[in-house]
Amino acid sequence: MFSTVQEFQEEWLQEAALTQKVLDALVDAALHQPVSAGGRTLGRIAWHIAMSVPQFLNRFGVPTPMVQEADGVPSSAQEIANTFRSVAANAATAVREHWTDVTLTQVQDFFGREAPNAVILSQLIKHIVHHRGQMTVLMRQAGLNVPGVYGPSKEEWSRLGQNPPAI
Repeated sequence: MFSTVQEFQEEWLQEAALTQKVLDALVDAALHQPVSAGGRTLGRIAWHIAMSVPQFLNRFGVPTPMVQEADGVPSSAQEIANTFRSVAANAATAVREHWTDVTLTQVQDFFGREAPNAVILSQLIKHIVHHRGQMTVLMRQAGLNVPGVYGPSKEEWSRLGQNPPAI
C-alpha cells in the first residue's frame, strides 16, 4: 500500500512502462489469439487494460479522460498500444492533480467492501499486472516473442549471450 502519492507515481510509472513494453510487442494477426473457445482474445484483454484504467479511476473519484470508442476491440495492435500510452500518462497526471497523501487514507466503497484510496490504487496496478500476465501466455501461444518483464524472457537470454535457464 502507498503512503504517498509519490510512491504510487513511482510504482505506476514502472508497471505502466512494463505493460507498455508488452503491448508494443503485439502484432495485428495475434490479436485474435483466444484464451479458450468462446473466451477473451489477446486483443480483448489488451484493449480491456487500456479501457479499464480511466474507467477505474473515474469510478473512484479521479477524473481522467475516458477512452473513445471503447465498445469494440481495435484491429490494430499499434492503436491499442498507443491508447494505453496515453491512458497511462493521463492516469499519472490525474492522480497527482486530484489526490493528496491525505486523500490516500480516505476510505470508500470498493466493490462492496471498504478500502482506503491507497489500496484502491494498489488494486489498479495489480489489475493491469494480472492481465499483462495473461497476455504474455497468449503471446507465446500466438508465436510472438515475449518481452521480459521482471527479468529476461526466453528470447532475451540469447541476446545477453546466455542460454535460458533449464526448465
